[in-house]
Amino acid sequence: MILATTTSLSEYMIAGNELWRIGFLFVSLLVGLIVGRLVRHWMERLAEYEKNKEHPVAAIIVEAMAKPVVLIAFILALRIGMTALTLNETVADWATTLVNVLIVFSIGFVLSRMVDVVNFWLMKAARKTGSKMDEMLAPMVRASLRVTIWLLVGLQAATIMSDKPLTSILAGLGVGGLAIALAAQDTVKNFFGSLVIFADKPFELGERITVDGTDGIIEQVGFRSTRIRTLEGHWVTIPNGELANKTIQNISKRPNIRRIMNITITYDTPPEKVLEAVDIVKDILKDHEGMNPDLPPRVVFNEMNSASLNIFAIYWYHPADWWAYNALNERVLHEILTRFNAAGIDFAFPTQTLHLAGDEKRPLNVGVQSLPPPNPAS
Repeated sequence: MILATTTSLSEYMIAGNELWRIGFLFVSLLVGLIVGRLVRHWMERLAEYEKNKEHPVAAIIVEAMAKPVVLIAFILALRIGMTALTLNETVADWATTLVNVLIVFSIGFVLSRMVDVVNFWLMKAARKTGSKMDEMLAPMVRASLRVTIWLLVGLQAATIMSDKPLTSILAGLGVGGLAIALAAQDTVKNFFGSLVIFADKPFELGERITVDGTDGIIEQVGFRSTRIRTLEGHWVTIPNGELANKTIQNISKRPNIRRIMNITITYDTPPEKVLEAVDIVKDILKDHEGMNPDLPPRVVFNEMNSASLNIFAIYWYHPADWWAYNALNERVLHEILTRFNAAGIDFAFPTQTLHLAGDEKRPLNVGVQSLPPPNPAS
């Protein structure tokens, strides 16, 4: 009875294959997955060991290879298991095509993970330059490399599945690519705009710029747009294609902050007091904090306005620390106010002067007209 049952099982067929052949395929896949998992676990432990030994490149390579190893083991197990199957010509071609496509994707997976090694070297080089833009460029190059790899993988997979040369596939994609290019011309424009920004480097991350009335801090630069956090806290997004053609003022790059003051005093200030006022301002600004010897402060009596006498003062603060500059301004203004008041020099402000009768300097000739005597007849 047992022998009869065994014989019937051995003769049982699935898609033209004995049961043991199907079982061999599934056992191969199971063994491949188990081996892949074990190898992956071992490689992850090895990557941790290399990190602890301060071998970052070796750790990145091993860690990058750890994730694709399961897929590679599965493909090898599938190929081994399929050798036991009896397949007709059509099914065999489809199976071979499937395995070849999986091999291509596994290679692409490995190359995509190995881009992390390139990213490590790029980040290392970017840190040496001290440029935050270079540090942001490295992840963008990593993303570009991965997109390129997967595009090539897709083309190779299409070549395998269609059994046509790559030139024919590219020719077929030409018309569709033209339509896509026309539809995505703004995206292409922004992409090349980002390349111009990264090449020219008109600003760095964290710097303050003004462009088209937008004043804020650069927070993010991508392939499509640049994001600026305004001083009010708003987040402004500007397409790189437009930003590359704009006039950009990089406030953070200025070597100093310039202050121009016009100090107005009243017209009745005596000439000697005007000169004293100029000397007071010169003395206050002499060797001030943050002064560059190549840019000394300048103070002159330069204008007789319609309602005041004008003292022009200009000075520069180094470096361009906004709050330190404002602290100096506060001290300068307080000192000018204190010393002008002590010297009896009055500040001018918008006034209107009325000349009344009785002013000795400006007498008004007002005559009294006598009335004719009354007519007796009336």
